[in-house]
Amino acid sequence: MKAVGYRTSLPVEADDALLDLDIAAPAPGPRDLLVAVKAVSVNPVDTKVRKRSAPEPGAVKILGWDAVGTVEAIGAEVTLFKPGEAVFYAGSIVRQGTNAELHLVDERIVGHKPKTLSDAEGAALPLTAITAWELLFDRLGVSRGEGSVGSSLLIIGGAGGVGSILIQLARRLTGLAVIATASRPESRDWCLELGAHHVIDHTKPFVEQLRALGLGPVDYIASLTATDQHFPAIVEAIRPQGRFGLIDDPAAIDVRLLKQKAVSTHWESMFTRSLFETPDMIAQHHLLEEVAGLLDAGVLRTTLAQNLGPISAANLRKAHALIESGKARGKIVLEGF
Repeated sequence: MKAVGYRTSLPVEADDALLDLDIAAPAPGPRDLLVAVKAVSVNPVDTKVRKRSAPEPGAVKILGWDAVGTVEAIGAEVTLFKPGEAVFYAGSIVRQGTNAELHLVDERIVGHKPKTLSDAEGAALPLTAITAWELLFDRLGVSRGEGSVGSSLLIIGGAGGVGSILIQLARRLTGLAVIATASRPESRDWCLELGAHHVIDHTKPFVEQLRALGLGPVDYIASLTATDQHFPAIVEAIRPQGRFGLIDDPAAIDVRLLKQKAVSTHWESMFTRSLFETPDMIAQHHLLEEVAGLLDAGVLRTTLAQNLGPISAANLRKAHALIESGKARGKIVLEGF
């Protein structure tokens, strides 16, 4: 089968950074789905793994986590899906990725694809939707509905993939006042279009901009990028007894600075449940099923911003380069082989 992968960790500019490959098709384990991949999206984790994780000598690493596809075959213990069903999901960090014609994924982290979305529109969503949902509801503990009215959420990096769906979840499913950060006019417009009540510039001091909007300290902060750079501003902007969540890999930050305000710190990684096969691993299946329903009902919308064409080494290198530039908006998708 066709796939795109790499044999050594290289800068994205190198011709061998990603390679078109022909590899053997995998066979499903007991709880696996064998999925014929139709579309994938590219996330910052793809670029991080490519740069930091070299395969064993002679082996190849297939990247890619987000996917939309059709179930081709199922393992002996599968109960949630049947062959022929359209699915969407973000796979496991410790298995081969979705940049391949056929892919194996545990059914417990898979959802039925939203019926109203195209393959490309659906592929833009799973990893970021899981991350944003878990960060907002599981880690920060925000109440859905009217229970959060009167509280505020600051999203640092609102125009990225996670920010693009987090803005929507917070605006549509909670009563929070949603403040996003963006530094470019097109990114600012994107955040407002997705539902942010306010947008501030993360290259300028936070507190002064919040005051200019008539806002005081914020109850929740979700830091999605450059947390180490923004940490002093985070400490200043958050309300005493607030909650701070992050998803990136910052250089050392001194969380002791949050002690005086009794601010709690929460890490989010959407791979945790599948990596450790936690008892609640199936929560991601239920989460994706609910997200699909919200998309089909028009409550949420896709965050697809660019479709770069077929799944190939050349097009994936373009996607990786765009993400590494720090100027990507929304999600980048590739479709078909």
